[in-house]
Amino acid sequence: MSNVSAVIPCYRCADTIARAVTSIAEQTSQPAEVILVDDCSGDDTLATLYELQAHYPQGWVKVIESPKNAGPGTARNLGWEAATQAYIAFLDADDSWHRQKIAIQYGWMSKNPEAALTGHTCQQVNNETTVNQTENFISMTACFYPLKKNKLLLSNSLSTPSVMLRRDIEQRFPDGKRYAEDYHLWLEICCAGLQCYRSELPLACLYKAAYGESGLSSALWKMEQGELDAYVSLFKKNNIKMGTLLFLLGFSLAKCLRRIVLLNIKKVT
Repeated sequence: MSNVSAVIPCYRCADTIARAVTSIAEQTSQPAEVILVDDCSGDDTLATLYELQAHYPQGWVKVIESPKNAGPGTARNLGWEAATQAYIAFLDADDSWHRQKIAIQYGWMSKNPEAALTGHTCQQVNNETTVNQTENFISMTACFYPLKKNKLLLSNSLSTPSVMLRRDIEQRFPDGKRYAEDYHLWLEICCAGLQCYRSELPLACLYKAAYGESGLSSALWKMEQGELDAYVSLFKKNNIKMGTLLFLLGFSLAKCLRRIVLLNIKKVT
């Protein structure tokens, strides 16, 4: 097993969580533990989590019940605090991993301990496709290149199911924030001067589009507000200057408007 804790926030995900956990169980190098955090789902999700826990070896799957519904970021923080391993890998309940993800990503990070965070690309697939049906990556050189602050400020190139980070860093997801909370954290880590890297290997599957479909990504304007809030927070902490803030706010709003236009065109056609 790898020195990795897999953390999944769970909210009304009884229909998809088994697929996510299966993709972890099928890793060629398994994480040492899987932490499922129920965010007060209020349906049969929690019962499903305990059923999954019983299905796997004792102690491998841990279930945490959040005291209140506070969003995925807070749920991930709860899992983070409960984690016992040196590295944490995040996965969403409706996504899955390539079977070689941990072997490749953890293998690289363990050899490059200066790296605080790494990510990679993801594949967009449908419900009938699994990432394990794609090509074999283990024979390929895992190339992770530095992710520069300015590039990350312009665009969130790190999908949450792609991210692995060191457990000992002090930054956390903004408590209670429900939109763009992941991007907020990546920016905090990068702007703190910690080393971040990214690979072009598609080591995870996303079963819905980045925006415009079900789930939190359907609330485009709320996501936009979350992104704008992240920029303002960075400015207040003196991580960016006023001129940079104004540029980023305008650039982000322009991107949001473009997405809205594209979605409306798609609906018409």
